[in-house]
Amino acid sequence: MTKEDAGHYAKKHADHMQKNPAIEAALRQQASDLELPCAVAFKVAGDLDVAPGDVGVTADLLEMRLIKCQLGLFGYRPEKQVVKPAEQVSEELEKAIKGALDRGRLPCASAWKIARDLGIRKMEVSSACEALGIKVCSCQLGAF
Repeated sequence: MTKEDAGHYAKKHADHMQKNPAIEAALRQQASDLELPCAVAFKVAGDLDVAPGDVGVTADLLEMRLIKCQLGLFGYRPEKQVVKPAEQVSEELEKAIKGALDRGRLPCASAWKIARDLGIRKMEVSSACEALGIKVCSCQLGAF
């Protein structure tokens, strides 16, 4: 999406895409001022037993802005990104990250799995990625 399209999230999707009515109802209840925190989107997905990507598509079609990425990568104010490079990265974490790379990038879902497997916060994984010069890709909600 280009800067000129910002706020026109539905443009990311084909014209035939439709809102899921159950997801739409939940998002309208949960979102505030057309802003949807990542954690809330995942709660909706869990509550409705749907894929996070389906929640992301419906949010886009409703022109809701995804905010407060749980990896700290987007949706914060005044800075867009709050994650900072880790001062040091453990050998175990570096190995886990490098072992999960897809074409040199770490998929969002893999970052979450690493955090879960190692018993650390999600933002610790993204912070390690920042220190290692590794980009996170494939947002589970479709933000990037």
